[in-house]
Amino acid sequence: MSYFEIFLLAVGLCFDTIAISLVEGSSNSKRTINHDIRIISVFGFVQGLFIFLGWLLGSSFIHYIEAFDHWVAFCLLLFIGGKMIIDSLKDGETSASVDLLSPAKLFFAAVATSIDALAVGVSLAALSFDLNRILISSLIVAVVTSLSSELGLVEGKLLSKIIGSRSALLGGLILIAIGVKILISA
Repeated sequence: MSYFEIFLLAVGLCFDTIAISLVEGSSNSKRTINHDIRIISVFGFVQGLFIFLGWLLGSSFIHYIEAFDHWVAFCLLLFIGGKMIIDSLKDGETSASVDLLSPAKLFFAAVATSIDALAVGVSLAALSFDLNRILISSLIVAVVTSLSSELGLVEGKLLSKIIGSRSALLGGLILIAIGVKILISA
């Protein structure tokens, strides 16, 4: 597998990250540049780490997580999305967000969007990637994921201007839909 193919793989893995970042960008006006740096760093780091961990643990690990990985991702996205919907519908609330400013929610969102990277890492182990190739591949995945997160945060501001203060309702529905898609495709 070439590094260009790894790049394409990284692009494929980061769509959930883009969706969550779009939601955050559209509904959380309290973010600063420091928050954005933390958000994109955590998403990129966790996605790259999960690729590496999947490779490290190899094909024997997949048998343990394969049975329930989709349920973990679904539950995390259902929780985050459901809370966003509830917050957006409360009286007096004009916006709600994924609230990636909360370290716990940021971590859970990063894990939920990176679970599929574990399986990809295992498949790279099956392709006999050596340590150098997996480290470079993990770095490529981390960088692409970070850039996609930044794209989502920036474009989310534009989305907020278009759909207004109820963007969190739409965002919550999107996150739940992603969770359902993960559950159905498992």
